[in-house]
Amino acid sequence: MEKIFKRLPRNGAERDKEILAGQNSPLETSQKGETGQPEQAKSKSAESDGPAPKFAWSLKSQGQGKSGKNNPLIEKEIPDDLWIKCTQCKELLYSKEFEHNKKVCPKCGYHFRLGAWERVALLLDENSFVEINRDLVTTDPLNFTSPTELPYHLKAAESRSKTGLNEAIITGYGSLEQLPVALAVCDFAYQGGSMGSVFGEKLVRLVELALERRLPMLTISASGGARMHEGMFSLMQMTKTTAALARLGEAGLPHISLLTDPCTGGVIASYASVADVVLAEPGALLGFAGPRVIEQITKQKLPPGFQTAEFLLEHGMIDRVVPRKELRPLLLNLLGFYQMSGSSQAVEERALEVSYAG
Repeated sequence: MEKIFKRLPRNGAERDKEILAGQNSPLETSQKGETGQPEQAKSKSAESDGPAPKFAWSLKSQGQGKSGKNNPLIEKEIPDDLWIKCTQCKELLYSKEFEHNKKVCPKCGYHFRLGAWERVALLLDENSFVEINRDLVTTDPLNFTSPTELPYHLKAAESRSKTGLNEAIITGYGSLEQLPVALAVCDFAYQGGSMGSVFGEKLVRLVELALERRLPMLTISASGGARMHEGMFSLMQMTKTTAALARLGEAGLPHISLLTDPCTGGVIASYASVADVVLAEPGALLGFAGPRVIEQITKQKLPPGFQTAEFLLEHGMIDRVVPRKELRPLLLNLLGFYQMSGSSQAVEERALEVSYAG
């Protein structure tokens, strides 16, 4: 064993020490210290300047190295919104992947809410949208006040400041793959997308534009219903918007409605559900009253998935549930069918005119 240890010195310094020592064994020349350990073994350990073995554990506290929390440079480089937590499955999502996936969770398919301008960018051709009636702003016809919140006119001003919108709906016209379309989009961030007098007026004016220019119409709804701050004025918008869309149908112009999370109250009970084609995003909450209110009134437990888009599709109340990534191609097909029917109808009318003239 002594020869084996001599043949495997740790480094060059130990090898030189053994040559100078001659044939004296380190075990023979070592002396015991007070602790009973060989002093020469201690000196070897102390004088060894070779590299530390790879399996040696460092006693340095974690987080104080180059990548630790105490490094101010690294702390500044990590943005706060780098990761997003999914509301449904609680998974952490990389923000760039999340945006690239149109704000849909790649793990569970949960559809996050989109703002009005995000909807426009998602569906229409780039820079094709022209907004109309942007400057219409709600007033306070009832001088509405509440002990728990700001007066209505101040609340509306606060909503305009936070969202950059003058109302809970934006209206205008644009193109989808060069096909013209009139578009109305709700934004839930503005007072829950509630429908007031200006909301209804903007929608009716868009219908009149569609009639004038013979445009198909697409409405995207996300709303809590009629705006309570305007009382009867907001409830009147249900009849007003429905009647306007009836004129659109009489003129042979299609109305496509997309219901998104959430769509409830007076909006889904009026213009949002009186369409030629009613679509919805997966998992969207759709219904007149909320599930909790219904349970309190009926004293019954609601079935699983009640008032979701899938539940309404199963019971024949909507036409199709469309994932967000499939929405644009589907709308393109629907608008294409209208263009084809319109052109064929024009050809038939022209043929009748020719036959009558002959």
